[in-house]
Amino acid sequence: MTRDGRLGVGIVGGGHVGPVLGAALGGAGHAIVGVATVSDAGRDRVEALLPGVPVLTVPEVVERSELVVLAVPDAELEALVAGLAAVGAWQPGQLVLHTAPGFGVQVLQPALAAGAIPLAVHPAMAFTGTSLDLARLHECWCAVTAPAPVLPIAQALVVELGAEPVVVAEADRAEYGAGIAAVRALSGGVVADAVARLRAAGVPQPGRMIGSLMRSEIENALTAAGDEPVA
Repeated sequence: MTRDGRLGVGIVGGGHVGPVLGAALGGAGHAIVGVATVSDAGRDRVEALLPGVPVLTVPEVVERSELVVLAVPDAELEALVAGLAAVGAWQPGQLVLHTAPGFGVQVLQPALAAGAIPLAVHPAMAFTGTSLDLARLHECWCAVTAPAPVLPIAQALVVELGAEPVVVAEADRAEYGAGIAAVRALSGGVVADAVARLRAAGVPQPGRMIGSLMRSEIENALTAAGDEPVA
């Protein structure tokens, strides 16, 4: 970490999440040193959200970064962390943060064994991979899991993203991830089916029609569950 608390941040993953988090952290004053992505779509997102930031290989990103953000598909995370450990890429004192909802910091054990500091931060929102997400982060809650001595670091990074941190224990991350997966499956499937049915019924702009209905139904369901309704 530099003297003024700013970090050199590297992003691994050019999907919908990584470049957005990079842009948010860059906006908070951190230096984005590079993004690792191999897809054309990922390169386009980097160019749009992080102009001037170089696209590098994964080892190059890890080598240059004080904070490495691993924004990769959940199924790829464990092998990625272990593979980088096998080639000696992780550095003592380096912050390593992943965004997978169902994993805590245990999945980062190979990096921890090399002296890195493990953090698990999952923003609970649906990303578009565009600048629209930067505003949505300010209405977002992030599940934060980290060893107690470095938990404040993870929480501070979430605040810098513009979001609100919520601590989730390591033992509860799998259950948290299952809850997030249920919401994603429900919302995506229900919306697609409802829009198709309303469109078939001749309803113009069915998405707009069901928007207010879904919001009211969700607020009612949250109230019935004893939680606060959506603002």
